[in-house]
Amino acid sequence: MKHKNKEQELPYIDETMPHQINSPSFKGSSIKMQPPFINEHGVVIGDSLYNSEDSPLNNWSDQVDPSIMAGDQWVHPTNDIGWNSTENRELVEKSKEPKGVPFTHPDKDVSYGRD
Repeated sequence: MKHKNKEQELPYIDETMPHQINSPSFKGSSIKMQPPFINEHGVVIGDSLYNSEDSPLNNWSDQVDPSIMAGDQWVHPTNDIGWNSTENRELVEKSKEPKGVPFTHPDKDVSYGRD
């Protein structure tokens, strides 16, 4: 997938972020992956490069107030390290539709003695 404003490859493959080892797969969930966006400070959020020219991290000095990097405008809705936590991965898994229905019979246990 290409970023709209740059000629660079995005790190998304099949609704997951394979560059983050513990990232969940959003495929089949009610949560849809969102593209990167540019926040009010001109910084690209969600491209996994963390190297926007206008980022305070690239223009740091003792004159920069660290609180400038606080708030929702610095957090991407789906490409955020927070999704790698156990709790948030469980949220994604719970939002997925179940895959098929196991074979059952109303009055017979067809799996008895099979294990």
